[in-house]
Amino acid sequence: MTARKILRMGNPFLNQVAEPVTAFDTPELHALIADMFDTMKVANGAGLAAPQIGIGLRIVIFGFDSNPRYPGRESVPVTVLLNPVIEPIGSEKSEDWEGCLSVPGLRGQVERFDRIRYCGFDPKGAAIDRTVDGFHARVVQHECDHLDGVLYPMRIRDMSKLGYIDELVSAGRIKLPIANDD
Repeated sequence: MTARKILRMGNPFLNQVAEPVTAFDTPELHALIADMFDTMKVANGAGLAAPQIGIGLRIVIFGFDSNPRYPGRESVPVTVLLNPVIEPIGSEKSEDWEGCLSVPGLRGQVERFDRIRYCGFDPKGAAIDRTVDGFHARVVQHECDHLDGVLYPMRIRDMSKLGYIDELVSAGRIKLPIANDD
């Protein structure tokens, strides 16, 4: 398979709403998902949405055991999720730093629901239904935003909480291995 080019913020395609997947378990779908995993792996991503590689379908992938872009974060099970629907569980939210492969070199603090239920389908059309919290919930919300044309900077309430990674690290606001990020 092939790692594809990741579109960056400013490309109007990233602001479009993706279409539902209607054909499951096809060779084309499996090839696209394999390319998405190759792309995510090359970029050290925690997740990737199909629109980030120029495909207007409601497909997200996510998951890792450990990730150099998010050191110290709990693992997230590797998942392929088609046509996802997210339902917040409770009203509790928290802010945390997020990055994005489509917004390289930056991090911003984004408020997200702490606990969610997500539903959708796997590549063969089998139902997925999970209730999750913590970083797992944050990753799912972030990736699913891409399907609705939303990039994380659009969710930042206080623009003083958006910055270049090297500046945020040198100011002690975040701790990351800079060489491996975005």
